[in-house]
Amino acid sequence: MLIQSSQMLLPDGEWLIGDLRITEDRITAITPHLEPEPDEPCLDARGLSLLPGVIDPQVHFREPGLEHKEDLFTASCACAKGGVTSFLEMPNTRPPTTTQATLDDKLHRAASKCVVNYGFFIGATSAILPDLLTAKPTCGIKVFMGSMHGDLLVDQEELLDRIFSQGDRLIAVHAEDQARIAQRRIELANSQDPAKHSLIQDNQAALNATKLAIKLSQKYQRRLHILHMSTGEEAEFLRHSKPNWVTAEVTPQHLLMNTSAYAKIGSLAQMNPPLRSPQDQELLWQALLDGVIDFIATDHAPHTLAEKGVAQTPEQPITPPPGEGTVLLEPAHVPSGMPGVETSLALMLTEAQKGRCTVHQVSQWMSSNVAKAYKIANKGELRIGWDADLVLVDLHHYKPVRHEELLTKCGWSPFEGWNLTGWAHTTLVHGQIVYQNGRVNPQVRGRALAFGG
Repeated sequence: MLIQSSQMLLPDGEWLIGDLRITEDRITAITPHLEPEPDEPCLDARGLSLLPGVIDPQVHFREPGLEHKEDLFTASCACAKGGVTSFLEMPNTRPPTTTQATLDDKLHRAASKCVVNYGFFIGATSAILPDLLTAKPTCGIKVFMGSMHGDLLVDQEELLDRIFSQGDRLIAVHAEDQARIAQRRIELANSQDPAKHSLIQDNQAALNATKLAIKLSQKYQRRLHILHMSTGEEAEFLRHSKPNWVTAEVTPQHLLMNTSAYAKIGSLAQMNPPLRSPQDQELLWQALLDGVIDFIATDHAPHTLAEKGVAQTPEQPITPPPGEGTVLLEPAHVPSGMPGVETSLALMLTEAQKGRCTVHQVSQWMSSNVAKAYKIANKGELRIGWDADLVLVDLHHYKPVRHEELLTKCGWSPFEGWNLTGWAHTTLVHGQIVYQNGRVNPQVRGRALAFGG
């Protein structure tokens, strides 16, 4: 295929208006002009910008066991619509991904269903199963230090020390202090504050766990990744105490939403770790711009509107303000999480158009830095010989987020009504068009990612 006349983002951040050729599944030419070869399909991309496909390094796609919320096919279609060409999925499914057998099951399901590329974490348990060190292929070990129950909760320092001391796989942590959360839940039992969830799982709970993870990482010189950082205190701690083998990520929602969202969209704003204050947002932004935070993930974690306690009728908006349909249930009775793969790139490109950052920075945070951190070869940049995982975006037109256009099975977004630019026009996976002009090609299949290249 020949992609003609697009504005191409080169690895050094410069733009080149020209043509890009794909031969089989690789980029084979990038130049101001190429003559089409006989019978070569051509894609006229005038007015569009060509970027590397997004690699989303933290998603919860719910299969197996919770397919009423999402499944690998619907989630991967949502990825394609959002310009996400690869994802790394978390182990908290039913059953959880904690053995070679459960990992193989996910890989088999993904091979038959996913229209984009895929990789899976192996989950740590308090039993510290032997497959934690041997199951493959996996992008790393996921440790829930808090905000979890059952076998996947590992909140004792002695057990965490044992996990950090064995092997050399990347460890990715959900850093919240479970003991602190339990204590705050008792202290705030009678609170009527709409932001109660953020008060229970407070900044101190996040900072405590991040400090512990860093301590163990330094003790064993262990590769550590801190998932979805949410507080200014964590950002400032890492600014002064982050070893060069540690990486961290932030979500668009923690950059763009704060605790005021509870009054606007009620329980749809609840996630783990929770939304924080405007001051936290500013400190997270500065840490991202300064390189203290390395990249962006969505933490796509869908739940149905019914599970969120939100009524839905044909006459009623999906995200009505409190008093007009949104039920502000007790946080303990509402599942935490929100969808995000369809909106993340457009959200960040909209910020770039506002001048908050550059398009090149967005591409680094959402593509190249992720590939480097997880050692995913030949992805994340427009380079000759690299995989043709690409997205053409329109940076000139704005369009609001509308729930009726979403492909995620849960059918809602916390960003409903936000007017965004940079929406994906065409998404390619290994040189095949998987999404174009609002339609997914369900015949395309992604591939299992390899780590360590």
